[in-house]
Amino acid sequence: MSFGRARKIIRKEQETFTVNGDEFSKPGVSAPFLSQNDFYKHQTEIIAKILSVPLEPLQEKIDRLIYRGWEPLFKTVKLFKKAVATLTALKEAGFKLGILSDFPLERKLEYLGISGGWDAVLCSESCGAIKPHPSPFIELAKAMSLPPEKIIYVGNSRSYDVAGANRAGMKTAWIKSRFFPGSGLKHPIPNFAFSNYRQFYNFMLN
Repeated sequence: MSFGRARKIIRKEQETFTVNGDEFSKPGVSAPFLSQNDFYKHQTEIIAKILSVPLEPLQEKIDRLIYRGWEPLFKTVKLFKKAVATLTALKEAGFKLGILSDFPLERKLEYLGISGGWDAVLCSESCGAIKPHPSPFIELAKAMSLPPEKIIYVGNSRSYDVAGANRAGMKTAWIKSRFFPGSGLKHPIPNFAFSNYRQFYNFMLN
């Protein structure tokens, strides 16, 4: 719970940036928020303050309980039907494939059985910011050697995935969930919405 609260605080902080000593609140800034090491340190400091505990042993506990602790859960996750077939078809059709996550990815991709075939694999924290800040999305575009406007970013969150990719200048596709509809005026509108990967396959290839 404290980790979740800290992430909300960081996302609010990310909306503020400084130009010539003056602070502004504005979406769309592309400069990195923090370095990777400073991001983890800052996140730990916020959690320590929330919990009123010493800073020193806390990062190890966060790594053990959150970053490493959640990874085995992906062994039980079932991919959407046609997801792997769609990725394979897009790759064979000549599309570049990249992936961006707010948490370290390598072990998760192994557990999900989709560790191969990516042109870029990127963790938001390594960019010093988390979604919906545009920096991780811009770094993903750089890693794929593509301008952001040539990328369609697929995500399940309109407030994080669609908003962040839009800010970076990407097109967006949103996979809808009956459990988390994500509708409402406050959420950004994607370029394409779909409920299964057969629809996305047809959209991309036709």
